[in-house]
Amino acid sequence: MDWQPLGSLEALYLRPHAERAPQPVAVAQAVAGHGLAGDRHALALSPRQLLLAASDAYRHWQLPPMALRENLRVDFPTSGLRSGDLLRVGSEVVLWLTFQCEPCSLLERRCPGTLQTIGAERGMLARVLRGGELRAGDAVALSRAQAPVLSEDWRERVLQVAQAVPEGCWISYGQLAVMAGVQTSYCRAFPRVLSRLPAAVTSRIGKAAEAAGAPTWSGAGLFATGPSAGFD
Repeated sequence: MDWQPLGSLEALYLRPHAERAPQPVAVAQAVAGHGLAGDRHALALSPRQLLLAASDAYRHWQLPPMALRENLRVDFPTSGLRSGDLLRVGSEVVLWLTFQCEPCSLLERRCPGTLQTIGAERGMLARVLRGGELRAGDAVALSRAQAPVLSEDWRERVLQVAQAVPEGCWISYGQLAVMAGVQTSYCRAFPRVLSRLPAAVTSRIGKAAEAAGAPTWSGAGLFATGPSAGFD
């Protein structure tokens, strides 16, 4: 696999609890298919297991430390990264970049004005394909479009997950939100978004599907990318 040097990992952060600020750490353990050990966003069925943000964004927008709530702060711009790209961090860890992290109202409250300005410089979300130890100073390299591409449009991701639910199974709106990588507040918009799909598909989602007595879908295969061999 062709790896292009990008830069280095400047700092690492974990968020063990929902309301606490990110905590700087010297070392973090990336767990394949799960995320960073001890971080609240480490979920097997989430496309947003960790967030990368660039030091350039902090300088450009004059943001206070840890304002972007990233897990990995890097010394190269993230705006040029694309879904499906792979990042190798150090000699072990391989990340699958999933989609850009949208600016949100929480960021706006912490840093007024950023919601309308920061755009793609907010950072890039990722899943862990190959685990290992992460340390500040690790070299970071890029391999273009080696993994599946996920849409930057959250509506398209919701539809993609809904269509993946096997016949005879169901998922809740909350599970759909996690798998599509959106906040649970988006659930109120799901009926409108899902109305684009056939009734046979939408009947597998929500409380009506639960009442039918079908088993809950485990999400198996949703983020399958093939074996982790060959990432060197």
